[in-house]
Amino acid sequence: MSENILSKTNEKVKTEISIKETTKRWILALQHLIAMFGATVLVPILTGLDPSVALVAAGAGTLIFHSVTKGKVPVFLGSSFAFIGVIVQVSQSYNNDLRYAQGGIIVAGLIYVLLSFMIEKIGVEKTKKFLPAQVVGPMIIVIGLSLVPTALDMASGHYVVAGITLAIALGINFLTKGFIKQLSILIAVVSGYILSAQLGIIDSTPITEAALVSIPNFTLPKFDIGAIAIISPIVLAVFMEHIGDITTNGEVVGQDFIKDPGLNRTLLGDGLATLFSGFIGGPANTTYGENTGVLAITKNYDPSILRLAAIFAIVLGFVAKVGGFLRSIPTPVMGGISLMLFSMIALVGAKTLKNSETKFNAKNIIIISTILILGLGAGVIQNYTGIALGIPITESIRIEGLSFAAIAGVLLNAILNRK
Repeated sequence: MSENILSKTNEKVKTEISIKETTKRWILALQHLIAMFGATVLVPILTGLDPSVALVAAGAGTLIFHSVTKGKVPVFLGSSFAFIGVIVQVSQSYNNDLRYAQGGIIVAGLIYVLLSFMIEKIGVEKTKKFLPAQVVGPMIIVIGLSLVPTALDMASGHYVVAGITLAIALGINFLTKGFIKQLSILIAVVSGYILSAQLGIIDSTPITEAALVSIPNFTLPKFDIGAIAIISPIVLAVFMEHIGDITTNGEVVGQDFIKDPGLNRTLLGDGLATLFSGFIGGPANTTYGENTGVLAITKNYDPSILRLAAIFAIVLGFVAKVGGFLRSIPTPVMGGISLMLFSMIALVGAKTLKNSETKFNAKNIIIISTILILGLGAGVIQNYTGIALGIPITESIRIEGLSFAAIAGVLLNAILNRK
């Protein structure tokens, strides 16, 4: 009799532990969903694509990526900002028919796939020789700091709300421990939302106008050589960004994902995710720095949490009311959170340099400075000198900013440290 009571007690305890663990995983996944939501939805809003399709594409693309990378890399794939300009250009050139842009996105995904096969043939170790800490560290710093103006622009709608949201997130992150610390982003967003409601700056229209359930506007692509020529060269620009994002993620987690599962697999994952997105009417996908920032803050690197967030994103694409609620989160609230996330990425770059065996001699200082100046100061240089720094691909497309800085850094390192 006593054995039966003991057995039932143990089962009850196990059930309670299981419920608590499941709840914790759901909340952590929700944080990742919130972190990626604003940027992923913003891209289709700016280009004319369907935001609900973008959410489904992001979620499915993330699952595809995790499948290709053996479930080892804790990343979330969302809408790529690098493609905004060319998608708009194709739309204007083809009477607002975005199906031609889809065709270009699909070809861009195919180029990603081909690049992954090429890297597999060459070998990861040979590839890594071109990406030492003095190149990767400042690249990561540029990735983080170059996003800060976007966060500031988001915060500019109401600096008080953004500042209080940021202060709450930082306070929880620095003054608490354990699970509460891991919830710093979610608590800050909820607090910012409540404050915004009190101030009357929440637009509830997205909630009231949204249906409970709706099917996203999936569309099939059209192919034209002109649209493909406009969109596909952008892959050259985002290739180095991908390396920087995967390296950043690895630095945060403490693993070398360039080596295992391999840069070829991460590129293949991005390529297949972009292919899928193009076929259903979504934007190109890319690994998201926002979610890497969440990893850096929560210290929870379980890739299955990201896969759960991906499932949430897919469901969200069909549950319009939930999407409407998330879209009602004021931009300043997300701006305050983004300031912390992007700053964390920049700090990871600084730690990469600090923790490496890099010698800060004249050669490496030149390399680091070049990447930082080209990546962060190209706009300032153009304003004062009229010289546009970059590599022209077509009449209207240039490789500039982070991509140009990364290419220059890799080449400069290969020349100065050729031995």
